[in-house]
Amino acid sequence: MLRYLPFLLVLALWIFAFIDCLNTPEEQVRGLPKVVWVLIILFFGEVLVGPVAWLVAGKVRHAPAGGATPSEWHRNHRTQFVAPDDNPEFLQSLREENKKDESLLKDWEADLRRREEELRRREQEKQENHENGDKGQ
Repeated sequence: MLRYLPFLLVLALWIFAFIDCLNTPEEQVRGLPKVVWVLIILFFGEVLVGPVAWLVAGKVRHAPAGGATPSEWHRNHRTQFVAPDDNPEFLQSLREENKKDESLLKDWEADLRRREEELRRREQEKQENHENGDKGQ
């Protein structure tokens, strides 16, 4: 399995460079027209020349907005973790769900009682009809 790893890495780089080139707007392509870059990536992808050339020289790379790298931004904008049992929004959502569940359960219980009562009434009517039918004979 390990002998296929270099081939898979080359293939992954080839596919990445090809898709990146296709998705790059024409105004961000440097040096050559976009079509030529696509052909270079396709024809020279097996020897890594095409994909590496595209990644190094084919696309205009911009610095992140504000001059900060993503890791700097994350270091400066840490969110404070709040455990679920300390989070008022989460606790409120649990209360609302519990109210909905309790309401649904009460509705089901009322429906069950109504059906049981109807069933008892039908059985009682059936029994009375059966008794009246026996007396008439």
